[in-house]
Amino acid sequence: MSDIPHQNLAVIGHVDHGKSTMVGRLLFETGSVPEHVIEQYREEAEEKGKGGFEFAYVMDNLAEERERGVTIDIAHQEFDTEEYNFTIVDCPGHRDFVKNMITGASQADNAVLVVAADDGVQPQTQEHVFLARTLGIDELIVAVNKMDLVDYDESKYKTVVEEVKQLLQQVRFNVDDAEFIPTSAFEGDNVSEDSENTPWYDGPSLLDALNNLPEPQPPTDAPLRLPIQDVYTISGIGTVPVGRVETGILNTGENVSFQPSDVSGEVKTVEMHHEEVPKAEPGDNVGFNVRGVGKDDIRRGDVCGPAEEPPTVAETFQAQVVVMQHPSVITAGYTPVFHAHTAQVACTIESIDKKIDPSSGEVAEENPDFIQSGDAAVVTVRPQKPLSIESSNEIPELGSFAIRDMGQTVAAGKVLSVNER
Repeated sequence: MSDIPHQNLAVIGHVDHGKSTMVGRLLFETGSVPEHVIEQYREEAEEKGKGGFEFAYVMDNLAEERERGVTIDIAHQEFDTEEYNFTIVDCPGHRDFVKNMITGASQADNAVLVVAADDGVQPQTQEHVFLARTLGIDELIVAVNKMDLVDYDESKYKTVVEEVKQLLQQVRFNVDDAEFIPTSAFEGDNVSEDSENTPWYDGPSLLDALNNLPEPQPPTDAPLRLPIQDVYTISGIGTVPVGRVETGILNTGENVSFQPSDVSGEVKTVEMHHEEVPKAEPGDNVGFNVRGVGKDDIRRGDVCGPAEEPPTVAETFQAQVVVMQHPSVITAGYTPVFHAHTAQVACTIESIDKKIDPSSGEVAEENPDFIQSGDAAVVTVRPQKPLSIESSNEIPELGSFAIRDMGQTVAAGKVLSVNER
């Protein structure tokens, strides 16, 4: 592990605006992908009549994706700058891949929004920006890409900047903090170095802007929350729950409570990478042994927290949701499966309290009869079996969820408040 701090970076934007090429270019410019690999991709791209796609190929290294020319799954790629070790959460732009975007964006600290200079803001650009906002991304860097296609025309750049600013203001992003950079991922303009093609631009390059991002503060001062992924029995040790610390610190000797199973005990040992450690912090994947807790007492989806500040269990909760794709309409009584941290629980939408205009965040209608694809709403939800979930204002790491039904993600949301059981 490097000494420099880590950031998760989402790359969002419309499907054909050059996200994959941008990511490939960043990896190449930072030395994360060797020259000879790029050469190999270049030859392959030319053979397929897709010259110029070599940087995109770096990301789309699944054969199927290459054939289709679209990004399907989230590829995790890492690169280092002077300030940070970045993991790129490459978020697909295609409509049917929006579900990945949710699981992707919710893990990101910051985002790069790619908007093509020749195409401007598209419906997907709006959708991604709104999702990014709903899922708690705070800082945006806007790459006005494909400047080579508009002959590096400053007025084209300014037009797109204005469009994007209006979009950001609608969803209440802080426009003053956003950087707007004229780029060509294809040619490399303003990605790692200032480009001679844009003498009218005097701001930072994309890499400089990434280096200037504020450092994410690990949520160590929040109470411990560790969602359980699996529970093992290991001979000589006993029951070993495994999971990732989301917030707070897991200390040996501490009394912990598992919710909603409602059992507690004392942490005897904590293991990480097969070594015993005295404590674990946010982001650490650990196995730990708890005195007095048996294998059948706890299960995946439980959350471990301090015995004196146990994880919240919801009787009902109010949430803001965005419906992405649903074949008909969603009404009160609808009971899909909610995926929150490691839990998967069927939940009933008891009431649709208000419909929100996704472009402005204002209330569009009180107590609507139904919501459908493209709508955002505030709803009251009742889990069908006990579910530990937190308000996103208090513990954002455990306050967001995806709603799945019929084999697809139909909506995503964040918890506004919890009515504890």
